[in-house]
Amino acid sequence: MAAEVHPATAAMLRNFRYDHLPEPLQKVSRPFHDLAHELAKTLSGPEVTKALDDLWAAKNWAVVAATHDQEVTG
Repeated sequence: MAAEVHPATAAMLRNFRYDHLPEPLQKVSRPFHDLAHELAKTLSGPEVTKALDDLWAAKNWAVVAATHDQEVTG
């Protein structure tokens, strides 16, 4: 278990906020937030920050996909 969250990891975790999104997009973003915080809590090292960076990119693409779905079904 990670004893303390590295400042770079803490900075990445701020990217996983979802409270500013409309509710349908929060539902897409929230699981990424939860996973990011779980990874930061249980793992350590520079690889965690890299993993969070990739997870953030995946979260962004999922939100974009959900946005497109809303436009189609809107």
